[in-house]
Amino acid sequence: MYTLYIANKNYSSWSLRPWLLMRQLGIAFEERLVPFEPGLAPGAFKSFSPSGKVPCLIDEGTVVWDSFAITEYLAERHEGIWPRDPGARVWARCAAAEMHSGFMALRERCTMNVGIRVRLTEIPAALRADLDRLDELWRSGLDRFGGPYLTGKAFCAVDAFFAPVAFRVQTYGLQLSEPAMRYAQHLRDLPEMKSWYDSALQEPWRDPPHEAEAHAAGTLTADLRRSP
Repeated sequence: MYTLYIANKNYSSWSLRPWLLMRQLGIAFEERLVPFEPGLAPGAFKSFSPSGKVPCLIDEGTVVWDSFAITEYLAERHEGIWPRDPGARVWARCAAAEMHSGFMALRERCTMNVGIRVRLTEIPAALRADLDRLDELWRSGLDRFGGPYLTGKAFCAVDAFFAPVAFRVQTYGLQLSEPAMRYAQHLRDLPEMKSWYDSALQEPWRDPPHEAEAHAAGTLTADLRRSP
């Protein structure tokens, strides 16, 4: 059985992607959560991940330490990771790769913190550009392939790559077009996404750097997490 190392469900957008993909497609794995928290030893993640980062997938003697690499590794072994249709498949890979390497203003200004609600102080030009591109990209997939997922009726890897953004939309009250907002809600309504969210709310850990990033974006209006 695969072993998937992840970090806090409240913070770790990178961990969510392969976790959700595998859970949604029924690929069995053992979850091992190593939290970001004060006092975490330097290099703590190096014991299992060559990069010292999560997620990291272990398959017997094989170690896969990047979310996109994990996706491709799984695609070589399981059906449904990418769409069967060639046109949908290349679109999905391009969109997932764009999310994997881009949207830096969205990542930096609206860091993932699923258990709080923040009213943004402002939307800088770089963030506005990222949101406009996100909206354009989502509507392109939904219009071209018919929804409710980005490449049609079936969930696949590209949806997993944008799942953390669905939580960011909720946390920061981000406004997109109606089709894009409906897609984000559709992702949050998935049972596996609800499971991740519920677990995140119950985590006792608080990581000061992650907290500071979220609070720097605006005014905290709600904290739905259990007390530390």
